[in-house]
Amino acid sequence: MTSNPSDPSNDDGDTPKDPLAEMLARLMGGNAQGMDPQELAKAAGLPSDPQAMAMMMQQVQAMFAAQSDGPVNWQLAHEHARRVAAADSDPSVTPQQRRDVDEALKLAEMWLDPVTDFPSTSTLGRAWSRAEWVEATMDTWKRLTEPVAVSIAKALSDAISEQLPEEMKTMMGGASSMLQNLGGAMFGMQLGQAVGGLSKDVVSSTDIGVPLAEGQMALLPANVSAFGEGLDIPEQEVRLFLAVREAAHTRLFTRVPWLSGHLLSAIESYARGIHIDMSKIEEVARDIDPSNPESMQAALSEGVFMPGRTPQQDAALVRLETALALVEGWVDELTATATANLPSSAALREMVRRRRATGGPAEQAFASLVGLELRPRRLRDAAALWAHLTEERGIDGRDAVWDHPDLLPTAEDLDDPQGFSQRRQLAESSDSEVDAALQRLLDGGFDEAPEAAEADPTDEPEKNDNDDDSSESGKA
Repeated sequence: MTSNPSDPSNDDGDTPKDPLAEMLARLMGGNAQGMDPQELAKAAGLPSDPQAMAMMMQQVQAMFAAQSDGPVNWQLAHEHARRVAAADSDPSVTPQQRRDVDEALKLAEMWLDPVTDFPSTSTLGRAWSRAEWVEATMDTWKRLTEPVAVSIAKALSDAISEQLPEEMKTMMGGASSMLQNLGGAMFGMQLGQAVGGLSKDVVSSTDIGVPLAEGQMALLPANVSAFGEGLDIPEQEVRLFLAVREAAHTRLFTRVPWLSGHLLSAIESYARGIHIDMSKIEEVARDIDPSNPESMQAALSEGVFMPGRTPQQDAALVRLETALALVEGWVDELTATATANLPSSAALREMVRRRRATGGPAEQAFASLVGLELRPRRLRDAAALWAHLTEERGIDGRDAVWDHPDLLPTAEDLDDPQGFSQRRQLAESSDSEVDAALQRLLDGGFDEAPEAAEADPTDEPEKNDNDDDSSESGKA
């Protein structure tokens, strides 16, 4: 029988062992015997073919010497996202597809002109492959996930360090960079898996309601085709409907310059407030059986690294979901109006609504990974609010609500769209009274309050302490 030097169970003392395999075997407490690397890769969501496995092992071995710029291996996340996006084929965009997308987006801009006060952006429309979407959006994904990623990476690294036997800690002393970045590498791989999975679902650059590629307007032809499969609707109509949505998103984010930063800041604030449940991570590190890929897959799919939310985080999530709902509701209402003459408009609108409210498998995987759901759960309520404001104020008045973040409707307004204007008038009236009082204070008007106050004609002048008793006799 031939010895396998990469097998940690190899007892042949004459054959040198793979240091990585030996390290993993000791890290797992000797439970790696009989473990199939391809099954482990499958459980982690990685390609199971030998070539991909070899590439993964090379990357892992490179961690021993590689230095990272931070606690998260973003390069690994980027590379793995590209790899996942290319799995099951990612055909390059053809010249015909580019022409189709360009024509659809130009027509979409024309259809939007009569239904919004925001002018066209003159942004060039693009047709992207999935890999091109990953390239265009990865920097934004880094910004969105970095606060929680850093926390999770540190927690994972600490948990792994605590699980190492003492002799392993001594052995790793000369190669500490790998151990220090192992948690970041694990998170990077999972983030790459999630982003790569999303690249197969999204149909445009703004499909999740956030400007992932700010200043760009694009459709993904392969995903647009997949979106329309089984709908019995001509692909041209599907593409045009989705193009109107993309153009509406782009017009909104371009003409409301504070909106993009407002959304991204809300997401970052939410992520920074996340507290990692170390006990949960330690429990996973202790209890997962590496020889049982099914249990590992189940743990990963349930979001074992997802941090628990506090009541404050729940409140922050409500605010974030409200903002996302307002964006998506505005786009939904404009798209429905602009495509009213499209035969399939109503059916496509309902399909998009359900898709955005529930999220697909890839979006759910991302939510499990970072504890953040980018779903406009109240999309229908927000669309109803914008429709009401259009009837009540007209197009210009409706779009003027985007003039400042303080003017945006709240969750209470989504509950009662008809009462929005009345509540806004009361708030504006209250603000005016505060402003008037402040101005009086600055002008010194409050020093003359007794004299300025409206007096009852029957009231007598205030008595001066120096007045003599004769003044009292003069009162009528």
